[in-house]
Amino acid sequence: MRRLGGAPPLHVALIVAGLTCAIAAAGLTVRAFAADPRVTIANFTFSPGDLTVPVGTTVVFDNDDDIPHTVVATDRSFRSQALDTTDEFRVTLTKAGEIDYFCSLHPRMTGKIIVTP
Repeated sequence: MRRLGGAPPLHVALIVAGLTCAIAAAGLTVRAFAADPRVTIANFTFSPGDLTVPVGTTVVFDNDDDIPHTVVATDRSFRSQALDTTDEFRVTLTKAGEIDYFCSLHPRMTGKIIVTP
């Protein structure tokens, strides 16, 4: 087992456990640093086509296609500018519900985000 800074693994585990208890006792919240969910635009398709996320999540749309695309919510809650190749669009979802979206330049391109409470 690999050692952290020369400390035995048991000592490292005890330190981590102690810090976790101290944070909990202080009433602090620790949020894990997870990557924002991503929707890739490629070959005239949003992938994944359906995405489920909790309220407060920021979703990132990446255009990996060779031509511009947009991301437009049918309920008008968000709308991107035209995204060139390698551009991205971020939207933070603040209320629960289903959001259908499409590309205004290519209306057959559609997707859905389900936002849970």
